[in-house]
Amino acid sequence: MTHNWPALTAETVRHLQALIRLETVNPPGNELLAAEYLAGVLRAEGLEPLVLESAPGRGNVLARLKGTGEAAPLLLYGHTDVVPAESEHWTHPPFAGEEQAGFVWGRGALDMKGSVAQQLMVFLLLHRQGLPLRRDVIFAATADEEVGGEDGKGVAWLVKHHPDLLRAEFGLTELGGYNMEFAGAPVYPIQVAEKGTVWLKVRAHGRPAHASQPQSDNCVVRLARAVADLGRHGLPYHLCDAAAGMLTATSAAVGGELGHWLGELADPRYAEDMLRGAFHDHPLRPMLTAITHNTATPTGLTAGYKTNVIPAVAEAVIDGRNLPGTSTAAFLDELRAVMGADLEYEVTLESPPLQTSHHTPLYQLMAEALRRHDPRAQVVPYMMTGATDAKYLAPLGVPSYGFMPIQLPPGFDFMRLFHAHDERVPVAGLGWGLQVLYEVVAGYCGAAVQP
Repeated sequence: MTHNWPALTAETVRHLQALIRLETVNPPGNELLAAEYLAGVLRAEGLEPLVLESAPGRGNVLARLKGTGEAAPLLLYGHTDVVPAESEHWTHPPFAGEEQAGFVWGRGALDMKGSVAQQLMVFLLLHRQGLPLRRDVIFAATADEEVGGEDGKGVAWLVKHHPDLLRAEFGLTELGGYNMEFAGAPVYPIQVAEKGTVWLKVRAHGRPAHASQPQSDNCVVRLARAVADLGRHGLPYHLCDAAAGMLTATSAAVGGELGHWLGELADPRYAEDMLRGAFHDHPLRPMLTAITHNTATPTGLTAGYKTNVIPAVAEAVIDGRNLPGTSTAAFLDELRAVMGADLEYEVTLESPPLQTSHHTPLYQLMAEALRRHDPRAQVVPYMMTGATDAKYLAPLGVPSYGFMPIQLPPGFDFMRLFHAHDERVPVAGLGWGLQVLYEVVAGYCGAAVQP
């Protein structure tokens, strides 16, 4: 059986446009609109989706294709909520889903309604063909990724209340499978890890007094010095498996001077010198620093209530991100060593770092599919410096890969369009990724793969 990929791409685009036109801005979310739309599409195909409302208007939809049970399920999951959009700054209205100049424009086109539409289309195609599956395939479009915490209304809620609906050998979600240019080489990252989150408040305490008489026990001064020390020194170098794999593979892929520099960065003997030297002003430096260090970024400072009063407390807000293999306690020890043990450290939010092996048959299948559709592709493992809903599935025993394949046109700044004005997705690239994702899912779940 052959597939009419242009027609399937057009169908995917129609679903994407419909999803964009549903304003599921979070907060407040209203993802039930998307859940009901997707459930309607699935029911029209003879499937029996389950819509679960975690709170009024907060909807999640799940469906399952049954396999023989020879192997554990594969979970395809993505979120349908989006961040707000300032329509006055957009070339095309952010919730119109217009197709113009080879792109579908709109909030969520990349993050991540485009991927949800791809996953839906793969799911429908497997069902239409009636191909024998040796494992179940689960489709889940969920709420509340953009704002949700442990009490979220999407994956976190499903794991708490309906864990059996999500149990799988692996999950596929955002963010990987797209092409980046490294010294002219098309590099395709597959996300195998993400850093943990340690948000905290750091406080300095001192003796309040009249500001007309300066004193040494000034909490504002002590906190300012500690924050300056953090900015000047940062936290120590670490090399986790995901970063080592990415640096080694990318070094070999791009070769030349940049390849040599990346290789040196994977060697603890030379890494810090490389970041201070060769990569000092390089555009890759922030990302390379983040994947080889725990990071602590000051994002707020608060102190005082009156100009002529030295306050008793000064507070800094810190966005901390810890590498796989680093606990929250170990992260805080590193932070105290730089900022000072005499400060108060209050963790306000934490989630664990994640790491999935890139030495698995599924990873190999994804890499082979990318290379089959782009013979020049250099596939590398990748660690996300932010966080996804994968953090809620990990305690359930479901490891995830970030794999939402899409081929980008030259000069298309993919990552800068996330949460930005004029978010859009290339139609041709979305269709290219649809074929890749279908081949991976069909192949891994035991169906015969058709070209």
